[in-house]
Amino acid sequence: MRLANLLRLPSSLLLASLTLAIAALPVSSDEVELLVLTPDDFDKTVASGVWFVEHFSPYCGHCRNFMPTWKNIVQEIANMSDPGIHLAQVNCAVHGDLCKANGVDGYPQMNLYRDGKFVETYREARSHELVTSYLSKHAEPTSLPALPETTEAPVVTAVSAPEPQLKVQEHREAYKSAVPAKDLNPDGKVLVLDDKTFQSAVDEGHLFVKFYAPWCGHCKKLAPIWAQLAEQLQHKLTIAEVNCEAYDSLCRAEGVPGFPQLVYYGGKDAGKVEYTSGRKLDQLKAFAEKVSGPPIQELYYEDLSARIAEYPAMYLLLHPYSDKDIVSDVVEAAQALFGSPPVFTSASPQLFEHFNVQSDSAVVLALKDHDAIPAAVYRLPATRSANDKDALVNWLLKNRLPTSMELDSDTFQDVMNAPHKPLVVLAAAPAAELQATAAEVQRIARQWRNAKSGAGVTFVWMDAGKWGKWLKSMYGVKPDNGPQVVVADHSRLVYYDVDQYGEKIQLTTTSVFSAVQGAQAATIAYKHSENIVERLARYLNNKLTSIESFVLLYPWRTLSFIVLGILVVFFIARRILSSDFEAGHGAYRKSDRLD
Repeated sequence: MRLANLLRLPSSLLLASLTLAIAALPVSSDEVELLVLTPDDFDKTVASGVWFVEHFSPYCGHCRNFMPTWKNIVQEIANMSDPGIHLAQVNCAVHGDLCKANGVDGYPQMNLYRDGKFVETYREARSHELVTSYLSKHAEPTSLPALPETTEAPVVTAVSAPEPQLKVQEHREAYKSAVPAKDLNPDGKVLVLDDKTFQSAVDEGHLFVKFYAPWCGHCKKLAPIWAQLAEQLQHKLTIAEVNCEAYDSLCRAEGVPGFPQLVYYGGKDAGKVEYTSGRKLDQLKAFAEKVSGPPIQELYYEDLSARIAEYPAMYLLLHPYSDKDIVSDVVEAAQALFGSPPVFTSASPQLFEHFNVQSDSAVVLALKDHDAIPAAVYRLPATRSANDKDALVNWLLKNRLPTSMELDSDTFQDVMNAPHKPLVVLAAAPAAELQATAAEVQRIARQWRNAKSGAGVTFVWMDAGKWGKWLKSMYGVKPDNGPQVVVADHSRLVYYDVDQYGEKIQLTTTSVFSAVQGAQAATIAYKHSENIVERLARYLNNKLTSIESFVLLYPWRTLSFIVLGILVVFFIARRILSSDFEAGHGAYRKSDRLD
């Protein structure tokens, strides 16, 4: 009779009861024994009942941090007479083949099994509350304590405290004041800039500039598209142009190497970013809207999963309602990102609880690879100085990229010329093998992120057929030889193609980790992407460019140096000529004497 009544209970009551039962049980002070499975007993162990299995590595920092929480949960489950769910572990450092067979692509990874069949992978934060809540939802209902017999099921109502409306309003007002609205491009026309108006427009920001020459064919083709872009972005973004034939010195000062060059300027202290992708109207508009959009957006708890699924990388600022200046500080720092990746903000208590963050602290979370577990965390001090702002900017730039991504013309600049100069693990494969190569790169990248937490390494895959010429000239990679891997340091134009054992880098965890660690520790030799003639030409060009930039920035100082140089040369020449004259004159008089 009790079982029949139990099964008639609504599922919400069953879940709530199990959660309360788990939370209320006493925790024994004795050390609980952890069940570690091996290839010999894994299948037969999980064949019956519900099993929650943690796949871990003893070398993984996240695994070590999670271990106390795991032990506490195991202890609580062990103290229950019939918990309806079982917990176990697999050591992936010892049984790597078993973990690979179970689809493990990072540590720790927790999989749910029911009667020997895989159900799903746990994707929430690894807090005690969230894990136990998850277990209660998936436990077998027969494990719940018997309830009193009754003809009607009791109603259990869970009430969550609403966010204080006054504080929410204050937060939104602070957010609005931190992101002031501007009426840009009121006429919907291209703004023509010259050497007198250029700098003031740059200081104002939200400026997309085309540097062109009247005789340039590509510039002529872009002109009508540029005008349409200005029309479609009316009141949103200033679209401008500079005639580099008329204002040559201005274009040289801006480092314009060819035409047309498209550059977005964020504002006086925000810097600039070059646009290098396609020149179709929809491509230009998408870029412009991304970089000119709000530097920070408000996020609600119910939208969290959708945003994580939408963006391969994003930032989330969690801050208390009482800190009204924090949003402005982060907005200012986030301008260096030019809208990529997006930055969200929230003061929701639900999000603080979800990520296990203390409600009186302010943090920025880096969420990558569509994973709900933060890849990196930046804790903001209560009182912030200029140095703290610079540190935040550097952290945002360093963590802005996903751990893995495809390298193509749209992502090349973001990856290879990133401000933090990352090492790039590049796997090139023919089109037929590209999908499998991408999956393997993502798997290795997740393992690196979880084990090393290294933001200084980015993993990419590339179509060797499409980009074969560039790959061969830069790294000696041939497009028809299957997946090939190099570790590139593009900031120095060098690369590594062997691991610490002197073997060609293979697309395996062991080989890639060995190569990256060797490159970081400088224990393996690198190769140049350029030959000696190209390196010498680049060196001389950089020196000439530096001299030219100095002349343009400091014309009067340069003139002073030239005048001073002429005077020095004149003085030295005069001294030399005077000495020669005196020596010649002395010799003549001596030869005229009779000794």
